[in-house]
Amino acid sequence: MAKKLYVGNLSYNTTEDGLRNLFSGFGTVASAKIIFDRETGNSKGFGFIEMSTEEEAAAAISGTNNHEFEGRQLRVNEAIDKPRRGGGGGYGNNW
Repeated sequence: MAKKLYVGNLSYNTTEDGLRNLFSGFGTVASAKIIFDRETGNSKGFGFIEMSTEEEAAAAISGTNNHEFEGRQLRVNEAIDKPRRGGGGGYGNNW
């Protein structure tokens, strides 16, 4: 089962291909995604990697956490699913 990892403290110049290449040394990378600001289009300095197995994910964490990549000290750990925000923003029943 695939395991999602959070990768923080990325250089703002890091590409998804560069991230994929770094983590491919630890196993099969199912996906690589860098998060960008919607308004500016600039990198937010973090992203997510999905490794094919839990063993590969563990190897990737131990092999990249606190290690330098493109001039930055990476922070890598297991991603925690963030609960979805409620939609709307209406006024409820307080009419």
